[in-house]
Amino acid sequence: MKKQTIHTARTLMFEELSKVMDFSIENDNYFESMSNNVFGKKSEDGIKKTSNFLTQLFSFDIDNSSFKVFKYFWLNTDEIEKPMIALLFAIQKDYLLIESISVITESILNEKVEIEKLESNIEKYHPNRFTKNTLRSVAQNIASSWKQAGFITGKIKNIRTQPNVSYNCVAFAFIIAYLNGLRGDFIVSSKWVKALCLNENQLRDLAIEASKRGLIHYQYSGEVTSITCIELFEKLEINVI
Repeated sequence: MKKQTIHTARTLMFEELSKVMDFSIENDNYFESMSNNVFGKKSEDGIKKTSNFLTQLFSFDIDNSSFKVFKYFWLNTDEIEKPMIALLFAIQKDYLLIESISVITESILNEKVEIEKLESNIEKYHPNRFTKNTLRSVAQNIASSWKQAGFITGKIKNIRTQPNVSYNCVAFAFIIAYLNGLRGDFIVSSKWVKALCLNENQLRDLAIEASKRGLIHYQYSGEVTSITCIELFEKLEINVI
């Protein structure tokens, strides 16, 4: 599978995504809404590029199981939770975003996330691929995406912060990992779950809450984790072996 990223040119684009989702979700007419410039771009080229980048990250494929789950959570979560859910969904599709997870998780709370650290991380995975100027731009785009999800704050100083991670976000991370073929403790250690920057106790407490709410079925006993999503999958008509 060919690696894809939009971070050489764009960020998570949560503001534009929100306009598309909120305007289109009732009728599932995402592509029509984008072609009609629901995000308010000033040129045809801007409309086309924004539409292409959003589609690359979020697919808007109503038959795709992951998008069905994304749509369900978009309709059933608070506004404050949606940027995190968007980030988790985008992690499926964007390799530069995936590779940046370690930089965020290893950054100390309330201290600056140095752009140079993001640059070094990109260079580690892709030595000599980008020019100095492009490398800086890509690192800034990645920082902006994490900022949109609440893990970095500040217009100038990129301060590492920890947003309030809800049981909805944990459930979503678990379910996306499940749909990507992971099971049990492999879900708990997946990139989606790591991106939440929680310790194990926090994570498991929120998983229990998500299980009580019927979003997942979670059990942890004898160092063995069991995670299934049967009820939600039946509701969304998702078939997973």
